[in-house]
Amino acid sequence: MIDIHYVTFDCAQPYELAAFWSEATGLGFHPATEKDDDEVLLVGEKTNLLFIRVPEGKTVKNRVHLDVTGSAGTTRDQEVERLLALGATVQADRREADGGGWVTMLDPEGNEFCVCRSQAEREQG
Repeated sequence: MIDIHYVTFDCAQPYELAAFWSEATGLGFHPATEKDDDEVLLVGEKTNLLFIRVPEGKTVKNRVHLDVTGSAGTTRDQEVERLLALGATVQADRREADGGGWVTMLDPEGNEFCVCRSQAEREQG
């Protein structure tokens, strides 16, 4: 068995992308973070996200992506709207008439992630 230490994002602007994900997730910046750092860490109780500056741009679909759900009683659709306001964009809307499905979104640097129904929504059917 392994523990996941960090989920790492290669990116052009580590601080700016970390700021988006900090707002999205509520994770805080590591106290030693400076805006021009080549590596920026967001720290949480169970999850840490690391953003590393790389010279090449994103050219293809992510091989790994995050699936996220709302917390604190928010719905999938509320989270999609909140993330749009933070700067994400919708890549593909896979919501279904019966309430199922997900929305594939892109963060400000084009990394894919999916917004899924919350546990409460899944339990309600």
